[in-house]
Amino acid sequence: MTLWFVFALMTAAAIFAVLWPLGRGSRVQADGSETAVYRDQLNEIDRDASAGLINPPEAVAARVEISRRLLAAADNQREPPSGANLRLRRIAALVALVALPVVAVGLYGVLGSPGLPDFPLAQRSRTPDGTQSLDSLIAQVEQHLEKNPTDGRGWSVIAPVYARLGRLDDAIRAFRNSITYNGESADRRADLGEALVAAASGVVTAEAKTEFERAIALNADEVKANYFLGLAAEQDGRSAEAASIWRAMLDKAPPDAPWRPLVQAALVRVGGPPVPGPSKEAVAAAKDMSETDRSAMIHTMVERLATRLKQNGDDVEGWLRLVRAYMVLGDADKAKAASSEARQAVAKDPERLQQLNEGLKHLGLDG
Repeated sequence: MTLWFVFALMTAAAIFAVLWPLGRGSRVQADGSETAVYRDQLNEIDRDASAGLINPPEAVAARVEISRRLLAAADNQREPPSGANLRLRRIAALVALVALPVVAVGLYGVLGSPGLPDFPLAQRSRTPDGTQSLDSLIAQVEQHLEKNPTDGRGWSVIAPVYARLGRLDDAIRAFRNSITYNGESADRRADLGEALVAAASGVVTAEAKTEFERAIALNADEVKANYFLGLAAEQDGRSAEAASIWRAMLDKAPPDAPWRPLVQAALVRVGGPPVPGPSKEAVAAAKDMSETDRSAMIHTMVERLATRLKQNGDDVEGWLRLVRAYMVLGDADKAKAASSEARQAVAKDPERLQQLNEGLKHLGLDG
């Protein structure tokens, strides 16, 4: 309130300073004004001419010059305003003095935010900026959640941060609160399951498996949940089931899916082929194709394999299949280029490099 009072006084002072001259009348010039001085000079010239102190021609010239100055001074002298005009100016000044603050307050009520609460200096000093540390930001979110424990958005923000920092118990609690206050979703269930697996040192516990199954019930294509359900099957000794889950994931996945290498490696681990071969339906359809269409289909499959190997170059068997495919298609240059790319991809892994060289040697590309 003190601040508003000061602002009001400052506004009134500014308006008063501008409008005060409008309410004042012009002062009539006194007898000692400029015109009175010139009249005295004319009288003095007349006295000097009568006394013979100046010559008549000089007296005439002096009278002409002083008369000219007297006329100019008379023209510049302002006439005092009438009483009616002065009264109107004072009324206008009074109306402006009252109306301006009223109009300003009215406009603020329409265009401003009079109901906006105060933002104390202490809170403003805690506003996040680029120089604050992660610990400071986390502390601020935690303080906010202590005062607002039902803020689902806050829990969803801090939960993955806890998980990345290894604060797994806090992450599990935050993920649970996120589900409670934001509602159930496949992503939230899968994130909670992943935190439970991390807390169990990579073991898919019964509790985590339940969360993944809930995620699948909400979205059958939830990637994280499907992967960990395959991992649960592998840990339980059901390798065939794990391979089936992961192979189905690869069948649905786009070629550029970022998680493909992880699932492919898992599939190899349980003894499945790194890349699922064509389905029986595709083989049957290929038999009915013309030679041109069949060739186009084969080239498409080979290029798809080449694209995948550029993203995941650790697949030795995949490189050997690609080289063999180019040789079957009669493209020796591409076969040699693929073998060179394969050696560069596994150059840092002596075991895989040896496996690759042996396979290329059997294909007749040992150089």
